[in-house]
Amino acid sequence: MIHKYRMNGLNIVLDVNSGSVHVVEDIIYDILDMLTDPFEADLVKRLEDKYDDKEIKEALAEVMKLKGEGLLFSDDTYRDMVLSRKNDSQVKAICLNIAHDCNIRCGYCFASTGDYHGGRKLMPLEVAKKAIDFLILNSGNRKRLEVDFFGGEPMLNFEVVKATIGYAREKEKEFGKRIGFTMTTNATLLDDASIEYLNENMDNVVLSIDGRKTINDGMRKTINGKGTYDIILPKIKKFLEKRGDKSHYIRGTFTSYNLDFVNDVLALADEGFKEISIEPVIASPDMDYALKEEHLDTIMKEYEKLVLKMIEYEKQGKSFRFYHYMVDLDGGPCVYKKVASCGAGHEYFAVTPDGDLYPCHQFVGRDGYKMGDVYSGINNGELQDSFSNNSVYHKEKCSGCWAKFYCSGGCQANADAFCGDLKVPYELECKLQRKRIECSIMLNAYYSIIEN
Repeated sequence: MIHKYRMNGLNIVLDVNSGSVHVVEDIIYDILDMLTDPFEADLVKRLEDKYDDKEIKEALAEVMKLKGEGLLFSDDTYRDMVLSRKNDSQVKAICLNIAHDCNIRCGYCFASTGDYHGGRKLMPLEVAKKAIDFLILNSGNRKRLEVDFFGGEPMLNFEVVKATIGYAREKEKEFGKRIGFTMTTNATLLDDASIEYLNENMDNVVLSIDGRKTINDGMRKTINGKGTYDIILPKIKKFLEKRGDKSHYIRGTFTSYNLDFVNDVLALADEGFKEISIEPVIASPDMDYALKEEHLDTIMKEYEKLVLKMIEYEKQGKSFRFYHYMVDLDGGPCVYKKVASCGAGHEYFAVTPDGDLYPCHQFVGRDGYKMGDVYSGINNGELQDSFSNNSVYHKEKCSGCWAKFYCSGGCQANADAFCGDLKVPYELECKLQRKRIECSIMLNAYYSIIEN
């Protein structure tokens, strides 16, 4: 299987199974349109009005050479390996919903302003400790583990965050593990002391802001209805001044209200931020701010516009990275990561303040998706098997999709919410994913050409 497209003056061809990316001349691009099963005998005749015989034969020979080397029309060597694999489901990460509460009110919040459609509560330290125990005791021979502090707003329960990390450090030594910590915060509660602590102890920090002041303040408001931009921007800047080169990124959301979201990405870049993500909102179509099919043409053009702006900023010495365009074309993740992605529901779990286990933070509170608790462990093995056996090879829509090894089958929480089936990807999300992947491949190909 191959996928070919044109962008920014480049003819790009992706060999899906090998992952090889080729930037080709027009004649090869045209030949690939005509090559079916395997190569048509009248190819020269069909192209003779556009190219001479010698050009056509040389180009066809180059295509045949690449095919022989397994770089075009390559076989899928993953399918049988993945479908025959027995998953042992060693836990690699947990998301601690350390606070089912939030001190701001975002209009698009999937977690119902932080309480996940339940009572507002903070995770007690004892639950957090049990969660760390659960992670370590179910991690098998994995040495590197991850803990994400999430909310709501995790800084509302900052003392428990710190005590949890202290407890985890003790357990690391006892069991020979290394735990990496991440926090996602709205930045409103950052001060000198917390900035120092987070920079010392967090392997990654995600800071939320939506871009331009008007856009941010339209959705991200304080409890009394005022915008948060002027509160958080100086705090984020101060945090990053102290952060140095340690991992972080700025994370925003775009909605139907800012389909020109490239302006929000650039607004953040102009503030000096180098690691940026502006994500499409996921919302029911009956919400005014939801993204719909009618918005897709505009969004696709924006993604392409962003690539060109990134190149322009690079030339001006103002380069930045966009999260969705960070694709490793030189190898990337292992095959199982390519086909199954995040590991939700079998390698990764979310923990509520009460200690309940869910497949991920987006499943928290959904009927039928509680999988156990940190005290007794997983007690819904059938559901765990459903998640572990849900690769791109288990999904009919994914099997013929050129992007399957990059999106890994998409978000299962969205599949459940919009399609009612973990094995049926949300089509709007798929379309956005494919465009972002095309943009990312083009950006990588462009810089590869420049460097060579």
